Amino acid sequence: MADSLGESILQRVEKDGKISTDVLAKLLERDHQQIVGTVKSLQALGNVIETKQQTNKYWELTPEGTQMVESGSYEALVYEAVPPEGGILQAELMKKIPNAKIGFSKGMSAGWLEVNKTAEGGPRIMRKASSIVDKVQEQLKKVHKGDIESLTDKERSELKKRKLVQEVTVNTFLVMKGSEFSTSVNKLETDLTPEMLASGTWKDRKFKDYNFDALGVMPASGHLHPLLKVRAQFRQIFLEMGFSEMPTNNYIESSFWNFDALFQPQQHPARDIQDTFFIKDPEFAHEFPMDYLERVKKVHSVGGYGSQGHKVEWRIEEAKKNILRTHTTAVSARMLYKLAQQEKFTPVKYFSIDRVFRNETLDATHLAEFHQIEGLVADYNLTLADLIGILHAFFKKLGIEKLRFKPAYNPYTEPSMEVFSYHEGLKKWVEIGNSGVFRPEMLLPMGLPEDVVVIAWGLSLERPTMIKYGIDNIRELFGPRVNLQMVYDNPICRLDK
Repeated sequence: MADSLGESILQRVEKDGKISTDVLAKLLERDHQQIVGTVKSLQALGNVIETKQQTNKYWELTPEGTQMVESGSYEALVYEAVPPEGGILQAELMKKIPNAKIGFSKGMSAGWLEVNKTAEGGPRIMRKASSIVDKVQEQLKKVHKGDIESLTDKERSELKKRKLVQEVTVNTFLVMKGSEFSTSVNKLETDLTPEMLASGTWKDRKFKDYNFDALGVMPASGHLHPLLKVRAQFRQIFLEMGFSEMPTNNYIESSFWNFDALFQPQQHPARDIQDTFFIKDPEFAHEFPMDYLERVKKVHSVGGYGSQGHKVEWRIEEAKKNILRTHTTAVSARMLYKLAQQEKFTPVKYFSIDRVFRNETLDATHLAEFHQIEGLVADYNLTLADLIGILHAFFKKLGIEKLRFKPAYNPYTEPSMEVFSYHEGLKKWVEIGNSGVFRPEMLLPMGLPEDVVVIAWGLSLERPTMIKYGIDNIRELFGPRVNLQMVYDNPICRLDK
C-alpha cells in the first residue's frame, strides 16, 4: 500500500481534482521536496496520477534586506549617527556604525551629508539635509508585504544590485487524476521471487514495467591523463621503429654526467643556480670512472681529438656537484660510455621518456618540471639528413606533419637544429625539441671508434600534447592548475588522420 503521505496526497487530489505541490506542502505541513519525492513515487505506480511541471517566480528579501526593514538602511543609520550641530569626525563615524562606508557613500550620493576636509582633527562629516525620508526602508517593507509590483523597474533594479532583494525560481508540479486513479493503490512489484513462483501468488501481483532500453550506470573508473596517452603513443612509435628504452630512474645526477661528459664548459650559464636546481644533501657525488674522468678533464682544459678544448681550468669540485638533472641526455651519456666499453662496437638505437628539471620562469609554454623525450642512434656514416628523416618519420606517426628545422648551437652537438611544429590553437610555430650530431669531444673520450657517428634529439612531451589536444597553456596540462574534468572528458584514444 502507498504510505500515509502518499494516501494524504491522493485524498487531496480526489477532493480538489488537481492541486500544486507547493500548496500540498502548506496544507500537509511538509517540506516541498518531500512532497515532490512522494509524488514521483506515486507516478512509478502506473497511471494513478498525472503531473505537469510549473515554474513560479517571486521576489523575497535577502537577510541584509530583512535587517534593513527592522532597523533602517545603512545611509539612514549613518545620517542619524551624525549630530545635527558640529558633525562627527569621519574616522570616528566609521568605527561607530556597521557598514558605515557603504552608508556614507549612499548618504553623500543622496545629498544628505557633506564633508569638511579642513576641520581640526581630520575630515568631519556634517549633515547637509535637515531631515530625510528612508525610501530604501519603505521599498523593502513593500517587498516584505509582497507588493513589489508597486516599485518601479529602476527601484527594483537598485535593490537587487545592492543585494537587498532576490528573485527566487521555484519548480512545482500540478498533480491531477490519472486513468487508474485510486486513493488506495497496491505497490507494484519489482522482482519475481522464487517464493512467488512456488506459491503461485505472482498471478495476483502487478509488476512494474521493465525498461529494457535503459542503459546501466557506468562503473566508476580511472582516466588516463593526456600526457600519459601521448607518452604511451611516443613509446609505441619508438618500439615500432626498433629503439630500445634506456633506464631513467635517477632524477638526481652529478654535474659530471649532466654537463662535463657532454663537453659543456664549467663556465656555461646553464650551470648557474639561476638555471639549475642544485642538491644540498648529498651535495657531492663520489664514484666516477677515473680514467674516463681524466680524459674528459683533458679535452676540456687543453683539448684533444682534433679540438683545442675550452682552454680554461677544469675543477673536479664542480663536476662532483649533485643536481636535479636538466635533461635526460645525461642518461644517454652513461649509455654511450657503457657501449664504448664493449670489445666490439654494435650499432644501437636508444630512447627514454622521463622528467627533467630546470629553474625556468613559468609562462604559457614553460615549466620548472617537465618531460623530455630522448632519442639517439649510434652507427657508422650517419649524417644530418638521417636525423631529419628520422624526426619526420617519427612525428608523422604521431599525426604531426608541419615541422620546421632551425640551425642552433648546443655545446655537445655540431651541427645542431631546433625542431618547431605549428600550433593551430596559438596560430604560431612552437619549439618542441632540439637535435644534432654529438661532437667528437664528447664521444671519443668515452672510447667509441672514430668513424662512429651519434645523432640525437631531445623533444618535449608537453608541447606535442598541447598541439594534439588544443591546449594553449602548459599550466593547464601539467601541475596544480590541471582541471580534472578535462582528464575525464578527453577520449580514450585519438584517431588522427
